Amino acid sequence: MKISLKKPLAVFDLETTGLNITTDRIVEISILKVHPNGNRESKLLRLNPGIPIPDASSQIHGIYDSDVQDRPGFREVAKDLVRFLSGCDLAGYNAIKFDIPLLMEEFLRAEVEFDLKNRHVVDVQNIFMKMEPRTLKGAYRFFCQKELTDAHSAEADTLATFEILEAQIEKYEGAEYEEKDGSISTPVVNDIKALHEFSKQQDFADLAGQIIFDKEGREVFHFGKNKGRTVEDVFTTEPSYYDWMMKGEFPLYTKKLITSIKLRMKGLGNVTMLSNKMR
Repeated sequence: MKISLKKPLAVFDLETTGLNITTDRIVEISILKVHPNGNRESKLLRLNPGIPIPDASSQIHGIYDSDVQDRPGFREVAKDLVRFLSGCDLAGYNAIKFDIPLLMEEFLRAEVEFDLKNRHVVDVQNIFMKMEPRTLKGAYRFFCQKELTDAHSAEADTLATFEILEAQIEKYEGAEYEEKDGSISTPVVNDIKALHEFSKQQDFADLAGQIIFDKEGREVFHFGKNKGRTVEDVFTTEPSYYDWMMKGEFPLYTKKLITSIKLRMKGLGNVTMLSNKMR
């Protein structure tokens, strides 16, 4: 069964210097762009991260400092990536928790605007973990009856992720699923918007999960002493908390969000780019 698309779907995977979305950098990005008519385009880029690649990371993805020393940095390719991803929904494996937040950090550092609004995001891992908890290698074996022999190569992982997504749709379309509250729903539909809703685990406001939306759509802290309180309430009663976050090691996207909330509280609208204070 072919996936039903209303606009292009960009399936992507990152290889990085590590797993910290704030301090680590991209060393390789692979994108498979699938059009509604079935046509495909692909892009594979190796990048100089500007920082040393730890040996532990190199042993996983096979990319060493010497492999990328003459490659461009993310800033040099950022605008081209925005053009390639224009009008696309996004999909990836563990994309919501890792790949998308880290990618957004890179765009913000490069001072290139990449808007997630009006894009659906499908996390293939979350669909899989809800239905058949496994790793990517196990998912490929389970859904596609193939062995992923080149795991942790961005290109191989990207192609495997797309094959798994198509196989998931064929297997689970129309299947009933028991929600955490015990209710029964039929969530798996051959539609990117429906898959976006099904594959997300939490309604994050800032991608990293530091701030989430509550049932009323308000931004709420999801960590620390103010967990469960709205951002506006905390900033009203404890103004210094904003300054503490801006000076702390929080992702740039989180800082952009809280600045937008701060400006909204003052009636100044949303912020579209980072101030020097955030860099």
